[in-house]
Amino acid sequence: MNQIKPSQCPMHDNVDRRKSAKIAMANTHPDEGAHWVKSAELAKKILRSKNSLQAGAGAEFVHFDNPEHMSVFFLDGEEHANKKRKTQRFLSPKAVSDQHFKIMNQASRQLLDRFQKAGTAKLEDLSFELAVEVVSDILGLTNSDQFARANRIRRLMEETIVRPKEGVAGFFQKIWQGALVGQFFLMDVRPAMKARKKAPKNDALSFYIEEGYPIKSIIIECMTYGTAGMMTTREFIIMVAWYLFEDEALRERFLQGDIKDQLAILMEILRLEPVAAMVHRRLNEKLEGFDGKTMPSGELYGIDIRAANVDEELVGECPFALDPDRAKRVNNLGRYLSFSDGVHSCPGWLVALHETRIFLELLFKVPGVKLEREPDISWHQLVGGYELRNAIITCDTSE
Repeated sequence: MNQIKPSQCPMHDNVDRRKSAKIAMANTHPDEGAHWVKSAELAKKILRSKNSLQAGAGAEFVHFDNPEHMSVFFLDGEEHANKKRKTQRFLSPKAVSDQHFKIMNQASRQLLDRFQKAGTAKLEDLSFELAVEVVSDILGLTNSDQFARANRIRRLMEETIVRPKEGVAGFFQKIWQGALVGQFFLMDVRPAMKARKKAPKNDALSFYIEEGYPIKSIIIECMTYGTAGMMTTREFIIMVAWYLFEDEALRERFLQGDIKDQLAILMEILRLEPVAAMVHRRLNEKLEGFDGKTMPSGELYGIDIRAANVDEELVGECPFALDPDRAKRVNNLGRYLSFSDGVHSCPGWLVALHETRIFLELLFKVPGVKLEREPDISWHQLVGGYELRNAIITCDTSE
């Protein structure tokens, strides 16, 4: 792709070609009672405030006796800071390069070897199995069968992150969900815990055991990581692959580029197609400038990530154009608000980017690889983001 001069628009018509635009427009809205924030400036102000509290996704209904045993996602203030300091080492740049690169490469090669032998695969299956392996390595869930673990976690995610039913149906739904959680604990978590008690490793599960986490808290941590690190990464990998299959010039730039350039391409696609469309915060301070008013303390705000990521005040001219050189031009790291911002920004953002980068670089080197069928796109109401399914890829078969 040619370098773009500052005065040029990378795509002259600046038409909104985002693949998820239509379905997101129909489904993106804040929770009831929340102010809809579309301005990037206001969004950053709220997200970066020291008085901004996690909201949405059930955060306001979570109660706990010991904050040390609660997922960092649901904590705020000093409790959040203390927990994040202790657990961030598993997701740090050093941990990613020194430890996680190895499993990303190994798992990608195993999956793509299987793909080459079969000659066809669903991209959603490959991307989810990869995400499960990477997150399992970070957590320490490595003492059960890889394929079976991926299937159990997939089913657990599909059956528990759903809208609760009422009446008799709700009763049986809870029983079924409890059974799946129990199976996950017995088959995947407990064997790993036994192994870590005998021989601790540099992973989250060893840390939880050392800190004396109760079993319930360990399961919550594993499921929280599962939602954040497996479901969203699966969709991101498919979305990026879709773009690269379509755009030969962009694909060649990705394959020929260094790591920095590859990450710039990934983050620019994610800017246009963030998997999480909206996050919520409750701000315990007055907010100046919302719709020309001064909002009182305690208000709930829905931060529209998609809208902020195409705000020209943040991303520059031609916001709907896919331009990997944009971040350099506007003096941004390229994250924009794709991974949220502030203290509750996504801690695993580097993991998601690098596993996507490594897998797709290897995928596009597979002889004869092509996108046989474009994915169907739907919307997950509880997660608040798009889902891509039935993307069929094919390749030349290996002996």
